[in-house]
This record gives sequence, C-alpha cells and structure tokens, in this order.
Amino acid sequence: MSDSGRRPPRLTATRSAPRKGRAGKGSGKNGARSRKPAARKTVKKAPSRRATPRRRGPAGAVLAFVWRLVWGFTWRVSLIVALMIGGGVAYYYSTLPGMQELLDGRPRGSVTMLDREGTVFAWRGAQFGGAVTAGSVSPHLKHAVIATEDKRFYMHPGVDPIGIAGAIRINLSEGRGPLEGHGGSTITQQTAKLLCLGNEYDPEVYESESAYEASCRQTTLWRKIREALYAMAMEAKYSKDEILSIYLNRAYMGGGAYGAEAAAQRFFGKPAAAVDPAEAAMLAGLLTAPTALAPTNNLQRSRDRAAVVVRLMEDQGYLTQAQAAQALSEPAGLSEAAEARAGGYFADWLMSSTPEYLTRDTTEDVVIRTTLDQRIQEAAEEALVHVFETKVREGSEAQAAIVVMSADGAVRAMVGGRKLRVSGVFNRATQANRQTGSAFKPFVYATALELGWHHDDVVVDEPITIDIPGSGPWSPENYSDNFYGPVTLTEALARSLNIPAVKISEQVGRENVRSVASDFGLESDLADGPALALGASESTLLEMTGAYAGILNGGSAVTPYGIVDLRLKGDDEPLIDNTGGGIRERVIREEAARELIYMMEKVVSQGTGQRARLEGREAAGKTGTTQAARDAWFVGFTSDYVAGVWMGYDDNTPLTGVTGGGLPAEIWRETMLRVHEGLEPRPLPMLRPPPRPETSRQTPRDTRPGDVGETVLEQVLQELFGGGGRR
Repeated sequence: MSDSGRRPPRLTATRSAPRKGRAGKGSGKNGARSRKPAARKTVKKAPSRRATPRRRGPAGAVLAFVWRLVWGFTWRVSLIVALMIGGGVAYYYSTLPGMQELLDGRPRGSVTMLDREGTVFAWRGAQFGGAVTAGSVSPHLKHAVIATEDKRFYMHPGVDPIGIAGAIRINLSEGRGPLEGHGGSTITQQTAKLLCLGNEYDPEVYESESAYEASCRQTTLWRKIREALYAMAMEAKYSKDEILSIYLNRAYMGGGAYGAEAAAQRFFGKPAAAVDPAEAAMLAGLLTAPTALAPTNNLQRSRDRAAVVVRLMEDQGYLTQAQAAQALSEPAGLSEAAEARAGGYFADWLMSSTPEYLTRDTTEDVVIRTTLDQRIQEAAEEALVHVFETKVREGSEAQAAIVVMSADGAVRAMVGGRKLRVSGVFNRATQANRQTGSAFKPFVYATALELGWHHDDVVVDEPITIDIPGSGPWSPENYSDNFYGPVTLTEALARSLNIPAVKISEQVGRENVRSVASDFGLESDLADGPALALGASESTLLEMTGAYAGILNGGSAVTPYGIVDLRLKGDDEPLIDNTGGGIRERVIREEAARELIYMMEKVVSQGTGQRARLEGREAAGKTGTTQAARDAWFVGFTSDYVAGVWMGYDDNTPLTGVTGGGLPAEIWRETMLRVHEGLEPRPLPMLRPPPRPETSRQTPRDTRPGDVGETVLEQVLQELFGGGGRR
C-alpha cells in the first residue's frame, strides 16, 4: 500500500509519568506498568539563559547611564582634540622651511678682530662659526647635549610626557607653579622656542628686538601648547639628527657665540669637531645659563657645571669610567683669545670709533685686521701691574692708563685702567678728558721753533704779571717757586719752567700755539687765555700720544688708528683700508721737529723725566702735572715707539706726592723696557749740535740760586714717600 496519505510518526518520545514507589497506581499484580495511556500535559520549554534579561536595581541603572554618557562624551572630545592636534601639526608642518635655512638664526652679525700678525684676539657681536651637523661635530659634544638636555631624545615624538610630569612634580615640590622653573622641554621643543615658532621679527609688530625676544620666551599654557604642536610638526618634517643640528647651530652658548662651532672657536680655539669630553661637557653645560656659566665670565663656575655633565654622560653610558675620570681631572681651559675675553680696551675703542653699521649694528659678519701687537699689549699690562704692586700703597683707588703706538699713529697697545682684560667699561685712555699740564709745553716750543726760534735761544725766567680781560691780573709761578733768570729754551723745557713757557706763548701768539696743537691732533677745546701754555686745556691720552707721534715722525700730524682694513667675511675687497698708515699733513718743518726732539731728550737725560731713562737707548719725552696734582702725565718716545701714561683719580681727587716725573715716568719706563726687549737700540732722529762754550748769559747750574728745581724736589719726595710718593 501506498504511504502517501499517512502522517509521519513523531520523532520525540512521549514523556513517561513519574513512578511512585516500586509499583505505581494502575500497576498489575506483578508491578508492571499499566498500559493505559495517561493524559497528555503541555510542558513549557525553559527560556535560554542568554536571552533572559538581567534585572538591575535603580543604582545600577544610574551607573549604566552615567557610563554611557561619559564614554560618549570622551570619545567625541578625544576625536575633536585629535583632529585639532592633527590640524595644528599639519599647519605648522606646512610653514616649516628646509633644514638648511634654519641653521643661522642670529639677530645680528659678528665682528672678528685679528692682531697685526693675523691671529684672532677678539670677537664681538653674534658670532657664528659656520654651520655644523649632528654628524660633523665631535661625538662627545653630541652625547653631552643629549645627556644634559634630553636623554630620551631619540624615543619621543617631540614631546616627552614623562619629562613633563617629572618637571611639574619638581616645580610643585619646590613651591612654584606647575609651569614655573623646570619645563620638561625636549630638545625639539627648545629648538621650536629658538625658532620662535616660526615668527620672524617685524618692527611693525614688536616695539623692539628685546620685546620680540621676550615674546619668544613666554611660558604661558597656550604658548606651551603651540610649542608642543610646533615640535611635533618638526618631528614629522625633519629627522632627529636634523633637529639636533638646528639646535646645535642656533643655541646661544655665551661669550657672544651662537652655535657649537662659534663657541668651540671662541672658548677653545678649535672646531666643534675636535673638542674632547671635558670641552664638550663645558659647552653642553652652557646651554642652561649661557651668560652666567660662560667660562669667560667665571671659569670655575663653568668647570663645576661641566663636571655635572661629565657624570651624566658616564651614567648614561656615553663615557667610560676612565674617560670620565680624565675629564674631571683635566677640565677644559680657555684659548689665548678667550683669556683676553673680548679684546679689552683696544677692542672697545675700535667698536666705538668705527661706524655702527659695520660694528655694533652690523647684520653681516665683519673681519677687522688691526694694529694690535699682543706682545706689546702684554708688556704694558705687566708694567702697570708691577708699578702698582711695588710703588703704590695697597687699597689705593688711583687709576692709570697707557697707550703705545708707532710713529705713524698705529696703536699697538692700550690699557684703559687698572682692571685688565675687561670690556664695556670706562676707558681712561680714550674717554677721560683731563688737563694736560706741562705735557702741553712741547707744542708751545714747536710753534716757536717753526717761527724761527732755536733751542739755544734765551728767555728770562722772572716774575711776570699778565692782565686778563674780565679776570684781572695773573702771575704764573714755577713749580719750585724759584726764578732762574736767563735760560735757554732747552733748559726751560727740561726743567718744565712755567714762566718761560708763558712768555714764549705770548710772544709767538696764542692763536699760533692753538693752531699748531690742533694740527698735531689735540682736538679738544683749547684754552683761550695765557694759561694755555701751561696745559690748562683738556685732552685724552690717545690724543696726546698721537700728537707726540707727530713730533717723532718729523713734524707731520698723525691720526691714531687701530684698523688696518675692514671687510665682510669672504670678501676680497676691504670696505675700510688704512694700509697707508695714519700720517697726515705736515705741521712743522722737519728741522724744527729734530730740534724739538733734541730738547725733549734733555727732559729725560737731564730734566724732570730722568726716572724714564732707558739704559743704552735714547728716549725723549715730557712730564706733566696739573694744578693740585689732579693729573700726572708722562708722554715720550724712542726711535721705535711712542708711549703715553696718565695717572689720577676718576673723581679728580688730588694725588699725594705724585708728579708726572714720578710714578707715570716709572710706568712709562717699565713699559718701554718690556716693549724694546730684543730690539737693537736706534738713535733718535734729532738735532745733534756741537758742544758750545758757556756764555755770560748762561749761569752754571751749581751756582745758580734756587737750583733745587723740580728734579731735586722729586728726589726729596722719593726719600719721603718712596718711589715718588704713595697714593
């Protein structure tokens, strides 16, 4: 039969009813189950555990709601912040130029000064030694910078959260605000700050360059955020070594040096590629406080900081224990040019006497070849120190200045005060206008000789009175308060007699004297009255020394100069060229100059300047002492060099027991002895008249009344005070 019409059988077994006891109800005798079918019951299937909703209490529901709210807010805000960071980074990335354009970031140019031998002795301005890279500098320098400034430099994306957290913790523990003090900045962030986040100086936006620099150093929260974005953009644009290269070139490292190369040359006289561990540690140590830690300001402080850097390098594995021990036992020293700091008074003078656009305000790198002779400079400094240590009482505040030059006006040395190796301080050689006293008298006699007088002409030293309109009668006196009667011009100058000088000045004409002195280079205002002959006018030591150089060279005026040539770095043609020297127009005849030199030689060999005598070498000069001994001078020359010395107090306090023939003459002598070491003596270019017999108009020295004069007075002062007086 066909089964097509039948229902398919159930595949699920019918559930048996539970049994009660061994034989349930309806069982047969034998306990067999009754075959009578039981009533069918509908059984509900238990719901799945997974599908069953868990019922929460009110608190759970609130927590779930809050969680959903916080999570939704967080991921949305995070997305917005991420988009903003990405946008900021992308914006700054688009503004970043090529790496090479960022290496030289100085606000101004530099001035490099060379001495007469072509050796660098001073730098000024923003010195840049040339671009270097992280790969071209000494590995010790690279490691020192990383160990000191950012030990996780190669691991972070421009911002170091660990470093920031540590800095905030330190700031708070020290009682400062979280952003005050330690900043936790990475090298990348510091580089971003050096770049001022890409903002260049605009005079229409900033009041001054200092205001611009202050804006670049802001530490506000918003500024820090922008700095972080800029740093991350730099990390995306440049490699780590490129960022480090920018940093090594732009960082200010003290002493006017911008970048590692300039600093290495400035302090050690070598390229950045050649610095050893001790020098590298010193350079890296400057980055935290370049001005305060500069070795030219405080070498010991700089060395102490370098020792800390050496230990950091050892701890981080950049130096072996032996290398670190050597760097600590042999700390870095300064080059000779660095020892001279910034060139001292001589460099100050050049910077102030040259057009600002080529020196102080230069936007280019300028190289100046100068007249400075460092051997002579050292000689002058040693002489000054020697005299003050041996002849001047301890604690004296008296000052002195020295200028040494050649006969053409080329300045070879300059000392502007007792404090040596300084810069930016008052220069008494060029800035102090002081009365010249009797040091002016050679120009009175130069005028007379030019007008036909001679060295052996006679003038009577006697009391005189001159009526000065508006002031009344004036009676000059000699320093010794004595009168010597008829004296030759030579004797009058040698003894520094006042009355003969005044009488000659009045006879040849004050205007002529003023003209000759001015033509020789005394450009300060010259006195109008008869006291002109006694040095009532003021002048600087540099002017006086230059005027005496005109006498030595045969009567032609000179312009004291310190620049041989000035050119832009890399240029062949100079912008300033003084290779022809400083000799200008003739003032007096050569014969008159030779006669005047003869008279001035007698000042040193027989007169008031005898303490300036140089054994075995001819010298000429003139002493000068002003009223109340407020200023004391000695200016003189040999056939090779001219030197001038001034001594006094800055506040015009009178000197005690000091005249021009005393301590200034001794300083001059000590200077010239050192200057002429190794030089063969040469005769002065002076008149050498034949000996002449005594005449009735010349009274012998040993019988002339009052012949103590200034020379004897000097000897008395020497006995009383030792060395011509102590002050």
